[in-house]
Amino acid sequence: MNIHDRIQQLVDLTISESLIEPEDSVYTRNQVLALMELEEFTPEGQNEDKDLTIPDVLEELIDYAVEQELIENMLDEKEQFQAKVMDVFLPRPSDVNKEFYNRYEHDPVEATDYFYHLSKKSNYIQEKRVKKNINYTAETEYGELDITINLSKPEKDPKQIAKERTMKKTDAAYPKCLLCVENEGYAGRIGHPARSNHRLVRVNLTDQNWLLQYSPYVYYNEHSIVLSEQHVPMEINRETFDQVLEFTEKFPHYFIGSNADLPIVGGSILSHNHYQAGHYEFPMARAEETYTFTLNAFPGIQASIVKWPMSVLRLRSESREELGQAAEKILADWREYSDPEVEIYAYTENEPHNTITPIARRRGKEYELDLVLRNNRTNEDHPMGIFHPHQEVHHIKKENIGLIEVMGLAVLPARLKDELKEVEKYILGEPNAIADAHHTWADELKATFSHIAKEDVQDIVRGSVGKKFEQALQHAGVFKRDQQGQEAFKRFINTLQ
Repeated sequence: MNIHDRIQQLVDLTISESLIEPEDSVYTRNQVLALMELEEFTPEGQNEDKDLTIPDVLEELIDYAVEQELIENMLDEKEQFQAKVMDVFLPRPSDVNKEFYNRYEHDPVEATDYFYHLSKKSNYIQEKRVKKNINYTAETEYGELDITINLSKPEKDPKQIAKERTMKKTDAAYPKCLLCVENEGYAGRIGHPARSNHRLVRVNLTDQNWLLQYSPYVYYNEHSIVLSEQHVPMEINRETFDQVLEFTEKFPHYFIGSNADLPIVGGSILSHNHYQAGHYEFPMARAEETYTFTLNAFPGIQASIVKWPMSVLRLRSESREELGQAAEKILADWREYSDPEVEIYAYTENEPHNTITPIARRRGKEYELDLVLRNNRTNEDHPMGIFHPHQEVHHIKKENIGLIEVMGLAVLPARLKDELKEVEKYILGEPNAIADAHHTWADELKATFSHIAKEDVQDIVRGSVGKKFEQALQHAGVFKRDQQGQEAFKRFINTLQ
């Protein structure tokens, strides 16, 4: 099939996915021809590859653009080109918002379904790459944990890395970060991703302008980001609680949560205030409540400790206002709380260490708010964080325990895809190239599981990875799940009365 047939196939696919109407076909085709620097349209009328998807056809258009030297064969230029092509088939942001809220008046689920479909079929959400991820569940004391080995983000090649080094640095970067509203429709540049096909839905929270988008590399169903219109740093405060609760009122089928606002226990982008949301039930949401208590100042709230490797207080009420007030008090008390018996110090000199990771959801008429207590103190034994994955699990999980991990979804590095295969070979006594970091763990598995059958080794290794993630979460818990830790947890609860 020649390039003209591929362009027509892309037009046909966008019609079938309801991105454009049939009346738009000639117009959009001409826009793509211009991007491809083609001055004529002479299709042969062949359509042999009927199973191709939009990303498949885009890849062929990109290959053609590279062959014709329209773009360089490097990741960022190819990303920019495919985003420009797909932008041809997308409505303006104002039209997206109108359609979203027309559907919202009927049903919030219908509105988010529309926007999610648009984000996927426009190739803003990289569906084809996301499908490469390895996903499974692992049974633990706390129920099943979700495990994903993230293979969706393409690696930069040496040519691109070299070009990035030659780029002129400036303090007046535009957009200021990856979450800024100015990314909407931004063509991209070397070192900053293409966003021509990016759209945002405007959402009002506590009388402020916020925006809803989906993550290009979704880790779970409808993995979305709710970001402030202003480029202001993350901060957990009363307004945080009010905003997440209001969001669940507007979108009761979505959970929403925030990373903590301190380094080590926070997310990767602390410079721009944002939340993560989605239509997904995380393992933590299914965790049982093991200790219930009352808050004297807030009689309408049901409060409990959650059986979870991290330290979680769960509040439930039909009153958004009362939940916000209670969460504000808990945060204020926790910011100042120290318990030397369990190594919790609110400050070292003037540096604060205590904060909270909040997660909100709806349970019918009730609002449910999980408050995960965090502390980012370090010491000589744990220079990366006392309440951070410790050295013995770094071969599996070394990165921060952010919001997604807190809720029970391990996002593990791509290196593990190949490394775990070598661990399996090692356990089976086959020739292997096991990484040094995995040796001690693999020897423990060999000792625990004697005479492992080849058909069982993958399940055993994957189950053990789940246990390592469980251990990483336990390390991040400020009040451990042993008797000393739970007694200390109850001491903190007593200070709330």
